[in-house]
Amino acid sequence: MGKRKPRPWPDTPEPLASSVIDNHTHLPVHEGEIPRADGVKMPLEEQLERARQVGVTRMISSACELPYFDPMLELARAHEGVRVALAIHPNEAALHAGCADPSPDGLTPQLREHHIPLDEALSAVEERLGDPMVVAVGESGLDYFRTADPGREAQKESFRAHIEMAARHDLPLQIHDREAHEDSIELLRECANPDQRIVFHCFSGDAAMASVLAERGWYASFAGPISYPANEDLRQAFAALPPELILVETDAPYLTPLPWRGCPNASYVMAHTVRFIAELWGISEEGACMQLRENTERVYGSW
Repeated sequence: MGKRKPRPWPDTPEPLASSVIDNHTHLPVHEGEIPRADGVKMPLEEQLERARQVGVTRMISSACELPYFDPMLELARAHEGVRVALAIHPNEAALHAGCADPSPDGLTPQLREHHIPLDEALSAVEERLGDPMVVAVGESGLDYFRTADPGREAQKESFRAHIEMAARHDLPLQIHDREAHEDSIELLRECANPDQRIVFHCFSGDAAMASVLAERGWYASFAGPISYPANEDLRQAFAALPPELILVETDAPYLTPLPWRGCPNASYVMAHTVRFIAELWGISEEGACMQLRENTERVYGSW
C-alpha cells in the first residue's frame, strides 16, 4: 500500500477584501469533537480567531441533535459573532420515530438514549426558538441517502413541523436535502408560506432545481463542493440563480474547498469558496463579499 497522503489543517488564507458570514457550520461543543489533522487538533478558539483574521466575522452553527441544543446555545453566548440554528436532523427524525433500518448507504443507524418520541423532540426544538442566540430553524428536511423507506415518513412529518415552527417564530429555515430534491420542493410548496425565508443549505441540485428556487425566491447556500472539478452541474445551477439568492457556508468540519479538499474544514477556510464565487460571478472580491454579506443579513438579520 502507498503512503497515506498528509491531511494537515489548511493554512490561513490571505484576508478577504471585506467581511462575510458563514451561514452554516457545525462548531464543536466538546473538545473531543474537534477533528485531528495529522494527529493535531485545532482548538475552537484558534478556529474562531483564524476566521476573524480572514474576514469571516460571523457564523451560524447548527445543532441538529437533542444533546447539542443547550451546549451550542452556551457556546454562542460565550463567543462573539456566533449564533445558532436549531432543528432535528432528518436522519435523527427517523430514529426519534423508532426507525433504525439499515440505510441505503450501508450503515445501520443506532437508537440512543436521547431518541425520545418525535413529538417530544420537536417540542424541545420549539421551546428554545425564543432564545436570542437562535437565528434560524435548521437543519431539517429529507435525506434519502442515509434513511431507509420506513423512516422517510417520519422525516416528512418532522420537516412539515419545522416549516410550521419557522413560520410561527418568523425565523428562516435551513434545509437539508440529500437525494430528495423533488419531495423537498413538493413539501415546501405544500406547507411553506410565500414569504418564508427558505435556505437550501449545501445546495446540491441542478440548474432546473435552481430555476425553481429563483421562481420562489428561495436561497441556495454553496459550500466547498462548488470548487470541485467534477461538479460542473453544480456550477451551472449556481449560474441559473440571481446573485441576490446565493449564500456561502462551510458545513464544517466537512466539505473543505479546493485547494484543501480532504483536510478538515473550518470557517476560516471559507475564504477560498468566497474567492471562487467571485470568479464565477466575474466581479471583484470586495463586490462578492458585499453581495454575500447583504444576502445573508437579509435572511438572518444582523448581530
